[in-house]
Amino acid sequence: MVTTFCGRSGLRVSSIGLGTLTWGRDTDAAEACEMLARFVDAGGNLVECSPMHGEGRATDVLAEAVAAVGRHRVVLAWRGASRPDADSWRPAGGRGDMLRSLDDALQRLGSDFVDVWLVSPEAGVPLEETLSAAEHAHRTGRARYIGMASSRTWDIAEAVTRGAMPGGAPITAVEAPLSLVDTRLAGLVAELEDRGIGFFAASPLAGGALTGKYRHSTPPDSRAASPHLRHLVEPHFTAAARGVIEATVRAAEGLDRTAADVACAWASGYPGVSSAIIGPRTTRQLDAVLEREAPLPVPIRQVLNEVAGLR
Repeated sequence: MVTTFCGRSGLRVSSIGLGTLTWGRDTDAAEACEMLARFVDAGGNLVECSPMHGEGRATDVLAEAVAAVGRHRVVLAWRGASRPDADSWRPAGGRGDMLRSLDDALQRLGSDFVDVWLVSPEAGVPLEETLSAAEHAHRTGRARYIGMASSRTWDIAEAVTRGAMPGGAPITAVEAPLSLVDTRLAGLVAELEDRGIGFFAASPLAGGALTGKYRHSTPPDSRAASPHLRHLVEPHFTAAARGVIEATVRAAEGLDRTAADVACAWASGYPGVSSAIIGPRTTRQLDAVLEREAPLPVPIRQVLNEVAGLR
């Protein structure tokens, strides 16, 4: 697996990142530990986690998995923050909530720092306050790099501008959705690249839709059949998306690769993308991507770009 610098920073990340959305809920600790071990053995290092993943249980599972492979082998991208709300947890963007959430995560992870904190805006909270919390974490060493997890270009632009000012924390990376069926931010990726900022492509398989498994039916053990995961897949059950999925499957057949591999390779190889973050639920799903993780032939990439509406 290729490892490169994230934008023009000194942060080195693997071309494929490992997401932990299902850890602690749909993926038990034993399998998660095996997944991380296989991932780092294959040359991967970027692991993305959020306090909301696995209904809050992913953090403890990740701590166990990282302890087994060694903290020095993992680049930890921590996304967002959380705050208590009645009987559940909500995303947080307020300074106090964010710093409390980060300190709680560090204690549970047994680490003094996260490699990159991908902060997220919260409705009703000034973005300036959210960014000030990130800057404080950066100055105190709790976050070595700062990024944004948002698809709102105005928020990203404000964060980049503030980070370039004296006393600000430079924005090193932005995480947002990018896949063959979701190219809305393709232009943003190019603009960020021009400014030396890396891009983490979230959901490069479109919640699993680009694996081709939903072409004829909905497997009973799939995300689309899960009450708490189907919202990640159903937006891609459109006529336009079906055409892109069919083209991806045909390209995979011609290359003797899986559709998941082709879709992931397209995202990780997109100009300006530092890493494509996948979220497999099982070791088998992870292996399906890692086995053939290789660049796409230029003619195939060009055809897929056209099918996806890119020129």
